[in-house]
Amino acid sequence: MPGSLPFYQKHQRHYDHDYRSSETQALVSKYRASSRSSSGYPAHTCTSGGYPAHTCNSGYAPHICTGHGLTSARTSTSRGLTASSYTGLEQSSQLTKRAKATHLAVDREHHIIGYVVPIFRGSLEFAGGYSGVEDSRLKATSASMWGQDHFTSGLEMERSEVSSRKVTIRESAERISLSKTIYENEEHSKRMNKDSLMHAPEFVIKPRSHTVWENQSVRLHCTLSGWPNPHVVWYKNNVTIDPIAHPGKYKIESSYSVHSLEIDRCDFDDTAQYHVSAMNAKGEQSAYASVVVKRFKGEMDTSAPSPRLGQVSEYGITFKTHIVDTFGVSFGREGETMSLGCTVIIHPNLERYQPGVEWYRDDVLLAPSKWHQMHWSGDRATLTLTHLNKEDEGLYTLRVTTKSGYETYSAYVFVRDADAEVEGAPGAPLDVRCLDANKDYVIVSWKQPAVDGGNSILGYFVDRCEVGTNHWIQCNDTPVKFARLPVTGLVEGRSYAFRVRAVNKSGMSHPSRTSEPVAAVDAADRTRMRGTSAPVTGQIIVTEEEPAEGVVPGKPLELEVTEATKNYVVLSWKPPGERGHEGIMYYVEKCVSGTDSWQRVNTEIPVKSPRFALFDLAEGKSYSFRVRCCNSAGVGEPSPPTEATTVGDKLDVPAAPERVVATRNTDTSVVVSWEKSRHAKDLVGYYIETSVVGSDTWGPCNNKPVPGSRFVCHGLVTGETYVFKVRAVNAAGISVSSQESEPVLVKAAIASPAPPFGISVLECVRDSMVLGWKQPAFVGGSDITGYFVDYREVIDGLEGQWHEANIQSVSDRAYRVCDLKENKKYQFQVRAANMAGVGIPSLPSNTFLCEEWTIAVPGPPHDLQVTEVRSSSLVLLWKPPVYQGRDAVNGFYVDIKEAGASEEAWRGINKKATDSKFIKIENLQEGEKYVFRVRAQNNAGVGNASEVTEPTLAETKAGTKEIMVDVDDDGVISLNFECSAMSAESKFVWSKNYEEISDTERIAVETKGSKAKASFLAPGEEDIGIYSCSVTHTDGASASYDLTAEELKKLLETSHDHKFPIIPLKSELAVELQEKGRVRFWLQAEKISANGKVDYVFNDNSLSAGEKYKMNFDKNTGVIEMIMESLTPKDEGTFTFQLQDGKATNQSSLVLIGDVFKALQKESEFQMKEWVRKQGPHFVEYLGFEVTPECCVILKCKVGNIKKDTVALWQKDGQEIKSDQQLSFTEGVLKLEIAQISKKDAGVYNIVLKDDRGKDTSTLNLTDQGFRDMMNEVFSVIANSSTALKITSTDEGIRLYTFVSYYNDLLQVTWHYKDSAISFSDRIKSGVVGEQLWLQIKEPTEKDTGKYAIEFNDGKGGLRRTVELSGQAFDDAVAEFKRLKAAAIAERNRARVKGGLPDVVTIQEGKDLNLTCNISGDPVPEVTWLKNEREIVSDDHLLLKFESGKFASFIITKVNSDDSGKYSILVKNKFGTESGEFTVSVFNHPEELGGKK
Repeated sequence: MPGSLPFYQKHQRHYDHDYRSSETQALVSKYRASSRSSSGYPAHTCTSGGYPAHTCNSGYAPHICTGHGLTSARTSTSRGLTASSYTGLEQSSQLTKRAKATHLAVDREHHIIGYVVPIFRGSLEFAGGYSGVEDSRLKATSASMWGQDHFTSGLEMERSEVSSRKVTIRESAERISLSKTIYENEEHSKRMNKDSLMHAPEFVIKPRSHTVWENQSVRLHCTLSGWPNPHVVWYKNNVTIDPIAHPGKYKIESSYSVHSLEIDRCDFDDTAQYHVSAMNAKGEQSAYASVVVKRFKGEMDTSAPSPRLGQVSEYGITFKTHIVDTFGVSFGREGETMSLGCTVIIHPNLERYQPGVEWYRDDVLLAPSKWHQMHWSGDRATLTLTHLNKEDEGLYTLRVTTKSGYETYSAYVFVRDADAEVEGAPGAPLDVRCLDANKDYVIVSWKQPAVDGGNSILGYFVDRCEVGTNHWIQCNDTPVKFARLPVTGLVEGRSYAFRVRAVNKSGMSHPSRTSEPVAAVDAADRTRMRGTSAPVTGQIIVTEEEPAEGVVPGKPLELEVTEATKNYVVLSWKPPGERGHEGIMYYVEKCVSGTDSWQRVNTEIPVKSPRFALFDLAEGKSYSFRVRCCNSAGVGEPSPPTEATTVGDKLDVPAAPERVVATRNTDTSVVVSWEKSRHAKDLVGYYIETSVVGSDTWGPCNNKPVPGSRFVCHGLVTGETYVFKVRAVNAAGISVSSQESEPVLVKAAIASPAPPFGISVLECVRDSMVLGWKQPAFVGGSDITGYFVDYREVIDGLEGQWHEANIQSVSDRAYRVCDLKENKKYQFQVRAANMAGVGIPSLPSNTFLCEEWTIAVPGPPHDLQVTEVRSSSLVLLWKPPVYQGRDAVNGFYVDIKEAGASEEAWRGINKKATDSKFIKIENLQEGEKYVFRVRAQNNAGVGNASEVTEPTLAETKAGTKEIMVDVDDDGVISLNFECSAMSAESKFVWSKNYEEISDTERIAVETKGSKAKASFLAPGEEDIGIYSCSVTHTDGASASYDLTAEELKKLLETSHDHKFPIIPLKSELAVELQEKGRVRFWLQAEKISANGKVDYVFNDNSLSAGEKYKMNFDKNTGVIEMIMESLTPKDEGTFTFQLQDGKATNQSSLVLIGDVFKALQKESEFQMKEWVRKQGPHFVEYLGFEVTPECCVILKCKVGNIKKDTVALWQKDGQEIKSDQQLSFTEGVLKLEIAQISKKDAGVYNIVLKDDRGKDTSTLNLTDQGFRDMMNEVFSVIANSSTALKITSTDEGIRLYTFVSYYNDLLQVTWHYKDSAISFSDRIKSGVVGEQLWLQIKEPTEKDTGKYAIEFNDGKGGLRRTVELSGQAFDDAVAEFKRLKAAAIAERNRARVKGGLPDVVTIQEGKDLNLTCNISGDPVPEVTWLKNEREIVSDDHLLLKFESGKFASFIITKVNSDDSGKYSILVKNKFGTESGEFTVSVFNHPEELGGKK
């Protein structure tokens, strides 16, 4: 049908019309055959892309899916029809019998050409969904069509060519109508019973493999059926593909039932196995496909390694593989990340050839996963363990395969328990696995941890988590001790993961690593869902299975109890031989022993797999079991019952292993072997424990049980002695520990040495050759006792037989091989020997020609050794050449270069030849590897270089120590060296100037454990040199010490001090006075033992303790003292303390004679008097004074030992000071305040303390110098209170001034101008106004500019305040002065009215009024009179006069009432104006006034 859609695009309708029940399919096939016959249109095959092809005609044809566009014939048959027909109608209601599924399509020659996918069958109850009428009508219609087909088939065949279009259209319409009816009934059946639609995922079309070119895109797609809709996840090499993490790289689409993965721009990293996983509630299924990415020839990118696609095409190539830079025995902890890597060198190095690189753990191939990540960079293989668990412990092996063979490297990885969250909690269980997974239960097993935290493990808890969630649920309420637990209550079709935790009385362990997910489905369904992959043709054919008659199955076979515990019993059996072609299921029955009552266990749902677990059995009872088979034909006969099985644990804890033997292996490992536990069942493995002898602390050697009876325990401490125990493990528990092994010392086992290497010729004459070689890298744990040399002749490239060159071993690494033939060629090999035997020979040397050397220059030096390696330096030793040349060797040159650098990188160490056979090379780069060579010279020149040393890494190894020099108490000088990495065979070798010391008369060597000492017996100049010490059988432990002449001199001085020791003193003998005038002689020794003693001597006479002398010796502090109560003239002389401590001595003397003695005696007597004085009231501090910031003088003293009736009297000049003079007596301090002190306060002040115990007097002389000192203190306070010197201007000039907080008339100040005292005059004056001190400069000029200062004299140096009167400051001050001066002049000369005028004048009418006032001003002011603010002039009644420019008169004759008013005089000149006002009031006669009243 040209316009029809593929069935996988029809809107969630999972099946097209071909996918129906067999009855409906038979009806449609019959109708289709009839249509084909009548229509005359032949069938044709259409293929498109990678999709299945469709066989199309005018009717509905079944799909034929061809992976390569091929069409294969149908292979299934139907009863009564031909092989190619799908017609036929079932005539009975009996269930159809399923045909035997071959699943393979074959051609006529029986060659496999494809894969047959059975057509999906509808629900068996489909027919029951129709009503009876519909069922009858459908059968009648089918029968009618069947008869019509037989009746008309011949006629229609003849007329097929001329069949009319009308008939074809009518038939098509009828087919569509019938299809619609069938579809509606199908939908009705689904609505009536939805469960009939639910089924596990099934791949209708699986993804197929692809091979693509690089940079092309590829799409993997599949078609799925299943209900509910399956959840689809794509994987690459078992790792989930995340498109978000790789944007643009992957594109995942799901449209209806078609799912696809698109990989954009493929590269070589995309070459992998991909698989798609589908899962729903009914189960899960996966399908796989591979993608291979290729390149066009000639476009290989050398930057990335190519995948190995088979063997290289070149024949005759032999590959040599070397695995170097390997990983060693590794230790990790749970939760950490660990990487293991090796460098792989393959020769020859072909550009496009890649070896096979595989990683194994305990001989099991590892695949990439979230726990293991492999990487190959082209020359290095790396395995990364992303999250360590104890399951990761084991022997890891790298296997590199080429066409010439393979190379492997192995090393053990140990994983320790993570730190417990609770102290004392056990370690986590390990190796959690799921067994016997069924649709409602699973058996979880695990292995017990090696660490129980110090307390017995009480049991284990099992947790489960549904896949896709993070919610963990505990499965058991009480801990179980058996390492296996059936977990029930699972939901069918869902997947689960499990983990286990151990518990003891201290707490819970960390959870174990999560198990692999497992689906809760019947085992038979699981097998069916896994399916099988298509043949290599990729062809998939859909066909119908042949129905068959039902056959009741026979009895199950070989029923047995495979596992029995107190919690469950597991049965297993084999299917019966007679079962027909239809699938069978099983019913399990149980019976209590002794009865005949059989009870069916699984009454509701039969099981599909021949394995079943029974729970809830009574512990201790015996049961028998039997199984019945069933299918659609009925239930078969039961199997023979099992033997009676008692419910209980059948597995016992294993017995302890026996005969544990520990033997030496390496410096850090021991081999432990044992006899396996006897009669142990289901043994998991063994745990090994170790303890240092004497510690009683045991720790695990392995955290994962090991099979077998031998294990290498690593990580031990060299030189320690250990014992070992072994425990056996099975599911029932861990056995008790075995007996302890015999103690074993950890050190390398002795073996024969490795072969020497680097054979070279040192000299050659006509019949002999001198050979040199290098010491083996591994000496076998024992000193090399000698070497054996073999030689063989080489003739025309053919090697002869080997001959021994020496019968007796040689100790040197050089040997002359004699009896050779001149001009013949020879090869040599060398073997090393130790006490374990003779090692294997070295590789044959190069071929050397035996001919006499005649060159003038010397031969090569040999036997180069590197020692004393540090981060920035090392020492190189060598032996001189055997062949001297024409002249004797007179020097050596040393060359250096970085390892791996080119030959041009060689550079010299010394520009001038050295005559020593050693050199210290400095300024190395830490972490860099170097190689060295040496050349000898004579007068003829420089000879050939020696053999190059092995690469040496410039680093200071951990634990490296240097030689320390020491001088002991006896003065013996020694060199000391310690080595912490010694083995039992290690020895200290001392050398001077790098030649082993043989002179025992000068140096004595002593060794104790890991320490060695070289002591000088008679040190002198002969001992100057470089002393070195090396330790054999270590990783180059060595050091040196350069004993120079200067260093020897210092050591000899120290040695002398130690031979004749002196007790060091912190302080020499001294004297001090104490209370009551007592005299204390004392000294302090730096260090003195408890055996030290002291002799006290005065003038050569020994003193002893008594009334006069008291001696004390504190040996803890080293203080020695002698106390005398007083000094008398007889005590004048020399005092000596003599000390002795063992053989160490010292003494110290003090001479007390003459004035020194007299002064000490006088002071002693004074102290005695002071003590007596202080027995009553006394002055602690005598009378003194202090000046307050307010310049008040306070006289004060401090008193002691006073009481209530103690009296204090103040006096001045013998006169008692009255109490009103601010006397105070508080808190033991007496004060007398003098405010505004002046000369009158000078005098002698006394204060007397007295009571019934006595009195004490204190005097303060404040006269003359005492008064001046006090005033100087006052002046100092005043000076410090002064402000900064400032500048101001007046109408007379410039004034400089400062303020003080208080001024005293006795204060003396000096004004300075330019550092010279100022001589005062009428123009320059100084003065004081209040607290202001000023300097006035009248009429200042430019000559007055400069620095001015005022100095306060306080008798101590004074205090100066300065100011700079110059520049802008001077200009501003002068300008201000001029302004003020002009203002002053104007003020002085302006017009003024100076009195004479009253405010109010009251005068009787008729009287004369005469007022006169003084007028001043220059020039003479003008005078104007006003009345009521109007100017008036002089007349006969009002006479106004201004005489002499000074007097102004105002006269009114015969005043009358009109003269009353307000008068004013106004005077004015050019400097200003001033007025004076008065009021005139005229009154009448008194009579008039009285009449008015």
